[in-house]
Amino acid sequence: MIAESELQKLRELEREHLRLINLDPLQRGGVLSPEARKALDTWGDGYSVCDFCTGRLDLIRSPPICQFVYEILPKFLVVDVARVTNGAREGKFMVMHSICKPGDTIVIDKNAHYTTYVAAERVGLNLKIVPNSGYPEFRINPEDYAKAIEEVKTETGKVPSLTLLTHPDGNYGNLPDAKRVAGISHEHSVPFLLNAAYGIGRMPVSCKEVDCDFVVGSGHKSMASSGPVGVFGTKKEYEDIILRRSKYFKSKEVELLGCTARGATVITLIASFNSVLRRVGEWEREVESARWFSQEMEKLGFNQLGEKPHNHDLMFIESKRLFEISQKHPQRGYFLYEELKKRGIVGIKPGLTKSFKLSTYRLGRPDLEKVVDAFKDILGHF
Repeated sequence: MIAESELQKLRELEREHLRLINLDPLQRGGVLSPEARKALDTWGDGYSVCDFCTGRLDLIRSPPICQFVYEILPKFLVVDVARVTNGAREGKFMVMHSICKPGDTIVIDKNAHYTTYVAAERVGLNLKIVPNSGYPEFRINPEDYAKAIEEVKTETGKVPSLTLLTHPDGNYGNLPDAKRVAGISHEHSVPFLLNAAYGIGRMPVSCKEVDCDFVVGSGHKSMASSGPVGVFGTKKEYEDIILRRSKYFKSKEVELLGCTARGATVITLIASFNSVLRRVGEWEREVESARWFSQEMEKLGFNQLGEKPHNHDLMFIESKRLFEISQKHPQRGYFLYEELKKRGIVGIKPGLTKSFKLSTYRLGRPDLEKVVDAFKDILGHF
């Protein structure tokens, strides 16, 4: 049994967390909307929505899961067919497991998330990795996909089973030309998967415009939802392959293991959707804020790695000065976390000073000015 005093500490930590400026890229896009917080209180018990299920979770009409999955989500993604998943990684695995065979080779970008590697490993696939440009921008050149595809053909005698692009990537927030990668893939008759875990829900993403065959997104990273939850979209031509039915339970889709997100995860995803839709329309403002923040930080001697001018809220910051301070400070690398927390700021991982990731998403200029002032104050104090 957990002692009441420990539970009280958890409640106090939660209240404190809500008051702080949080820079964590994993959490900025996942902050619940007021509507989702209310829904969470109502639908937080166990599976909850399963009370209304007659065999298929996505066919539940009240709450409106069916409408969301079959009408709202495909329109939002601009894709033929959509589903809710347990996260972007599950969506990637679904595709790889359905259209690839063990021993096949797929092409991915060097900036891919670790779950791309693990999903491919789980299926038994080989990887051809498209390199990035290296320090300091780490850009992915779309034309290198053509080279990688040709190398796979030479090495294996056939084209890759799949190409995948991370857009944006979770380290630097770079946004490669996804449409060009899709075009190159299709020129070689290779299906293309777009991993938009840090894109969908933050910025406009149109599968039709990009011409991707598959797309995955993250509800808890970018769609103001409790996690884990994700979204998946595909072209009609792949529906019967990816979403094939079980021969034992005719209504169940095999790759989804019958049902996916249920309870608070899917309900908060739906409850937040209207606010997510509005904020996607304000994406240009978010890019302006990110660029302003990057410029102000560089005035203090920091170096923003990745693409410049930056096109996303997620960014990678390098600081030789903070690292030098950490080498002499009694708390070593942990000093930065503690100093920021004293100033009401969290989200940069404890122990990091030489380089770290952060996100400016939905903070607004007043909060971003506080963050810049905090770094300025820390640098001036030591």
